[in-house]
Amino acid sequence: MAGDGTPSGPIDPLSALQAEAEIRRVIARYCRAVDRMDEELLRSCYHDDAHDEHGSFSGTVDEYVAWVWRLLGRYEMTMHLVANQLVELESARSARVETYGTAVHRASSDEPRLNLVTGFRFVDRFERRQDWRILRRVAVTEWSVHVPAGAWWPVPESLRHGRRDRSDPAYWL
Repeated sequence: MAGDGTPSGPIDPLSALQAEAEIRRVIARYCRAVDRMDEELLRSCYHDDAHDEHGSFSGTVDEYVAWVWRLLGRYEMTMHLVANQLVELESARSARVETYGTAVHRASSDEPRLNLVTGFRFVDRFERRQDWRILRRVAVTEWSVHVPAGAWWPVPESLRHGRRDRSDPAYWL
């Protein structure tokens, strides 16, 4: 047994399924946090001593949050979609996780860096302390496509629009 009561040896199949589900929820919370600009939720996805390497950025979780918030403020909308996920449990307390995804970024400007769709992978080291969180992340960019601002179809006002804060339906429904 580890110091927190979790087994340190091989993990049983039921515990493995539970660990994978918990890790997948962290990735989903991360996407919500970025797209809804929920700083508290974003921080909850990382251990306090985590390290993130994200494009031109490399640093602590606090530095990452400050950096990504400056970037996110430039966009009218972002949407992160995750696809394939491979969770490789090393023990009841450690996992390697690779997540494939696509991220959409939209702004009213026609600058290519502000209107794009990107294919990415998150390569993560997760650790379970009190709960599963990201300890180390490397964001890998696979491809990126510019979508001119004029190519976006306007969403009719009669439809509910996503919000980039806690007034979004995801928080109150």
